[in-house]
Parts: sequence; C-alpha cells; structure tokens
Amino acid sequence: MPESPASLYDRDFYAWANEQAALLRAGKLAAADIDHIAEEIESMGRTEKRELVSRITVLLLQLLKWQFQPGHRGGRWIATITVQRDDLSDHLRDNPSLKAKLDEAVGDAYRKAAILAVGETGLPKSTFPDRCPWSCSQITDPGFWPGGDGPTPTA
Repeated sequence: MPESPASLYDRDFYAWANEQAALLRAGKLAAADIDHIAEEIESMGRTEKRELVSRITVLLLQLLKWQFQPGHRGGRWIATITVQRDDLSDHLRDNPSLKAKLDEAVGDAYRKAAILAVGETGLPKSTFPDRCPWSCSQITDPGFWPGGDGPTPTA
C-alpha cells in the first residue's frame, strides 16, 4: 500500500516535493497533496520577503557605519554596500510585487540594522536615529553615500 502524501511530507520533504511535482506535471491533481502544496507556496512568498528585509538590513547597517564611523571607511564597506544594492535590485527585479512592501521592509530592517550598528560600532544607541533617516530611493541609489562623502575611486 503506498504511503499517504501527508506522511511522506512529514518524513521526507524532498521525496514529497518531487512526487508532487511529478503529479502536477502529469495533470493528476486529485492525487496531489493540494493543502501542503499551497502551504509551501505561501512559505516561499514569506521567504522572498524575509530575503528582502535581510538584504536591506545588511545595506542599512553598512550605511549607518559609513555615516557614523567615517574614520573606518574602506574598500570592504564600499564593496558590501555596492553588492547589497546590486543584490537588492536583482531581488526586486525578480519579485516586482515586493516593491509594494519596500517601505515596510525598510522599517523592519532598520530596527535590526540599528541594533547591529550599536554592537558593531560600540557607539551608544542614542547615536542612531529611531527611524531610518533615508528614503527608499536614497538607500537603493548607487550614488548616495550618507554624509555626502562617496567612495574614492581607485586607479
């Protein structure tokens, strides 16, 4: 007797996913585990939003350090800011509906970035604004560097 889709789902997710994909491709919807498939699709959407917040958190952390620790600026910070902006742009291009969640994501990410900034810089919490001091367009703009001092081009 074949095992039920639910028990395979709980016991071996990889096997379950492959089985469900095969059933869907074969058009055997009645045999598919629709409830768990729907749950997994919703979970993938949440994962994409978490990825957005995570990328913005790293970017905001670096922008905070750039603004509040000008004496520590260097190539590593420039690279991290540049890569995070590129990755954020790619993520939004791949998931355009997330643009509607950008303001919310920046708010969530800033709270985390400010906490991390205190830990990484050793500066008091009061150093950092309570709310993100930059707009979404500034955060994503490759030409924006807090304090107006952008990276020094290298030869």
